[in-house]
Amino acid sequence: MKIYRIPEDLKTIIFDIDSTLYTNAVYAFEQVDVQVRYFAKLHNMTPDKARKMVADYRKEWASNHNGRKISLGNTLTAFGVTIEDSIEWRKKLLEPSQFLKRDEQLIPVLTLLKKDYNLICVTNNPLLPAQKTLEAIGIADIIPDIIGLDTCHKSKPAEEPFLLAAEKTNVKPENCLSVGDRYDMDIALPLELGMGGILVAGVADVYTLPGILK
Repeated sequence: MKIYRIPEDLKTIIFDIDSTLYTNAVYAFEQVDVQVRYFAKLHNMTPDKARKMVADYRKEWASNHNGRKISLGNTLTAFGVTIEDSIEWRKKLLEPSQFLKRDEQLIPVLTLLKKDYNLICVTNNPLLPAQKTLEAIGIADIIPDIIGLDTCHKSKPAEEPFLLAAEKTNVKPENCLSVGDRYDMDIALPLELGMGGILVAGVADVYTLPGILK
């Protein structure tokens, strides 16, 4: 965990979902790879060739942008896959319940946090698989509000999803804290917007948030 900033008057916590509210390396890989395999199938190429195309593009993009990372959704647009296409692919291909289970340790942690803060999720997945993910880990009733890829049609790190999270919880950006596992996607831009930021290595770090935010 790395704490970049915690707002003095914290009112809203914006959570990333994947690899933040759960830790599952197999599903983290599958979420990306299932889309790459689908792209390969549509273009009559081998999965390995598609994987190399994606990896090479991301590497070149990072080298041209001071080492920053690019999301899969934004990467695929370079190969003619629109954000709208990406949304439909993910709705069809992602089944989190096959990989995830109810997290009995996370549930009381978020329940405690909800007593003092607004909780909302911002994810690069569409609402349907995001909702399925929260249901699989048992927290859909604790964080019912999700801003997904099909909400703003913008992939993090775009400012629109983060600003909408502040708006939907009726607070200013400076009253928000973004919590996520990827600095370039979840933390860097929120900090620029005046929000707080905490980079986590997975859900085990999220378990400790009530003590940190006291």
